[in-house]
Amino acid sequence: MTRTPDARPDEDTLEGLRSAFPAEWREPALGYPAVEAWEAANDVTLPEPYRSFVAEIGNGVRPGPLGVGLRPLGQLPACWSGVEPRRPGAMFPLEAEWIWEDDESVVDDEDARIDAVFAHGSIVLRAQDTQAFWVLVTTGPQRGQVWLVTDLGASPAPDGDPADFAQWVRRGQTGDDVWA
Repeated sequence: MTRTPDARPDEDTLEGLRSAFPAEWREPALGYPAVEAWEAANDVTLPEPYRSFVAEIGNGVRPGPLGVGLRPLGQLPACWSGVEPRRPGAMFPLEAEWIWEDDESVVDDEDARIDAVFAHGSIVLRAQDTQAFWVLVTTGPQRGQVWLVTDLGASPAPDGDPADFAQWVRRGQTGDDVWA
């Protein structure tokens, strides 16, 4: 686990995140003591700039006109079907895209490697639909990157092009299909 928080993002990054989500859509920010308590309980330190977002700007965002929101820290969407307990502090098992639907070594949907992708080393940012979820990787070499995890596979977002939380939000604002 990364115990020492990353450097706080610069004000331009935080202002970009503030402006991406109108205040009336945002849930109240948690504050750093609550974020630190969640991190301690989950044996992980959240990557920046997401950590500062939930501490200072908003702990989740209600869906706006486009129907897009962000889950509060640690909360899962109603359509989440994972049965294994979430372990954000466990090692995220991937370093590159893996489309298990096309992988002949995967015998069935009960493969433990697939369960680990859904349960280990990430937090859920939002559901794209009932079988696709945007996650922020919290551990390992991909820490800080946003990935799309679906019933078919997992890939850095969008379309294999890595993005941190602020970049992912910015791409969503510019219509690069991140929010689709």
